[in-house]
Amino acid sequence: MEHEGQQGREPQTPPAGPARYAFTPPEVPPKIEFKRVRREPGKAPQKPARRGPGEPRLRRWHLLTAAGLVLALILSLGWVGVDGWRAKGHLENAAGLFSQLQQQVQRGDLVAARGTLSALQSETRAARENTGGFGWTLIGKLPAVGDDLSAVRTVAYVLDDLAGNGLPALLDVAAGLDPQRLAPRNGRIDLTALNAAAPRIARGLMVIRRAQTGVAGIDTAHLAAPLASAITELRSGLDHAERIVATADRAARLLPPMLGANGPRTYLVLFQNNAEVRATGGMPGAYLVIHADAGAVTIADQGTAGDLHSFPVPVQNLSVDMEALYTTRPAVYPADVNLTPDFPTAAVLARSMYAKHTGVTVDGVVATDPIALSYLLRVTGPVRLPKGGSLTADNAVRTLLSEAYAKYPDPSVQDAFFAGAARDTFNALIRGQGNPKGIITELARAAGERRLLMWSADATEEAALAGTVVQGRLPDDDSAAPTVGVFLNDGSGGKLSYYLTQAADLGDGSCTEDGDHQLHLKLTLGSTAPAAGLPAYVTGLALSGDPYTVRTNAMVFSPVGGGIVGVTLDGKEVEFGSGVERERGVAVFTVDLRPGSSQTFDITIQAGDQTRANAAFTPRLWTTPGVRPWKTTVTAGTPCAGT
Repeated sequence: MEHEGQQGREPQTPPAGPARYAFTPPEVPPKIEFKRVRREPGKAPQKPARRGPGEPRLRRWHLLTAAGLVLALILSLGWVGVDGWRAKGHLENAAGLFSQLQQQVQRGDLVAARGTLSALQSETRAARENTGGFGWTLIGKLPAVGDDLSAVRTVAYVLDDLAGNGLPALLDVAAGLDPQRLAPRNGRIDLTALNAAAPRIARGLMVIRRAQTGVAGIDTAHLAAPLASAITELRSGLDHAERIVATADRAARLLPPMLGANGPRTYLVLFQNNAEVRATGGMPGAYLVIHADAGAVTIADQGTAGDLHSFPVPVQNLSVDMEALYTTRPAVYPADVNLTPDFPTAAVLARSMYAKHTGVTVDGVVATDPIALSYLLRVTGPVRLPKGGSLTADNAVRTLLSEAYAKYPDPSVQDAFFAGAARDTFNALIRGQGNPKGIITELARAAGERRLLMWSADATEEAALAGTVVQGRLPDDDSAAPTVGVFLNDGSGGKLSYYLTQAADLGDGSCTEDGDHQLHLKLTLGSTAPAAGLPAYVTGLALSGDPYTVRTNAMVFSPVGGGIVGVTLDGKEVEFGSGVERERGVAVFTVDLRPGSSQTFDITIQAGDQTRANAAFTPRLWTTPGVRPWKTTVTAGTPCAGT
């Protein structure tokens, strides 16, 4: 009997060849001879003795039962062989349809995608039926082959659940959540589509996570190599899908309330100046205050960090560890709130400073930089500047971080220029200028480079942001992968960070006698600054002693529970300051770079106790977003003996 989805196709049969499973029948029992008993006249016939336990009739019952089980096993082997071959074909077809469906959704061809989904459901349903019978259950208990069959059965179940319960909801979202509907119109974002999409996205995410759990339960250690490889690939695909859908789920839950669906909100938006580097990107320069109410977004205030001035006493108490690393400067000077790479800490400080200066307590803080603006300008097109000319994707970084200082030597004029550029770019976005899908893509790019950071005063919303790239906080848990941070702060007192180049190679180090793991970091910083001709505002305070020497304070953060063992330059030990921030060891050292020079440091890092539990790991590397992209490589590590 054909299963649904097989009509019109010749049934597939297993390939010819020797049978994989052989059954050896038991030996033929010996022939039983019966003797005739002669009865003497006048004597009653003898009654047969009562059979005791284990006598022939019971033994025959056991033999019949055993024979039945053997017969069931033989039939199951044959049935599983046929159904297994059919299931294999259905799963192979499903794999191709999954890929086709993904391409159609990415192209926006949702009509074709629905047809593909229907065909996919037929294939996964047939595969699940082919692997769901009694024979699969019985054969799944056998040694050697049982693990493979059970794995195939699990995969068929997982894919059918995904095709039947998860993908339809996500396809409905793709159809109803057209980026054009999310685009601002006359300063307002329609929240209806987001609110409608949220439950469907949540359902799709639930099914994907259920599939992850099912596939994670498969032990691939003893599976046939092709099957183990396919399951590993499936796990990777599900993980990728989970990350994407989890991001959409988080956005669908957070954006409506953050855009004022439940009441007005205000946000302080900081524009970081990467020409004077800070740990999260750059010194806070211009800022906007955004008001959001029921999706309507307007600018409520704007200014510069200089407008806030410094404060006579810290606006908030810093932890003992943080004050030991940074003194009280982050809580006193608006330009130094982000000497720490921990954006939630910097955001709370900036919020307090704005509240003390204006009396307005904002609901959240956002940070971005001119490089992220240049990404958005690829989509919006040029933006007219208040003093003439245009800001484009090609000239935004150069104009805002270099040329403006030569063109406008007066700092107050510079501040007005930066504030105007930020305002006009924001207004272009709010007017709906540019392709919405392209804007979403560029925002995602900026977030992936940690050039778009967000903090919310609402504890529930901040908890939802935890662990995302926009939160801007190193992981609290390094058990999955030890994370190393390399963060930079300007030490020149000028705008020479515009000329910095950065490279970092993070790899496996050695193991200590105690079995602790060490990582090796090679950090290279360079300068492309000219030897003369820069405006005085760019060379600034020249704290290095030479106006054209770029001074940078480098900070290296160990994984949680670890520390910095040593720093060398050209084989010679480098003295460094040390401290702790959020349970990570921190080393701080100063790098002075003359024009055209570079320096390479070798840093040994204790990985921490969480790393010892990993059988193998790939470390993660976080860096300060710069004017120029970092050149980085990360090499996987192997476990130490005895871990």
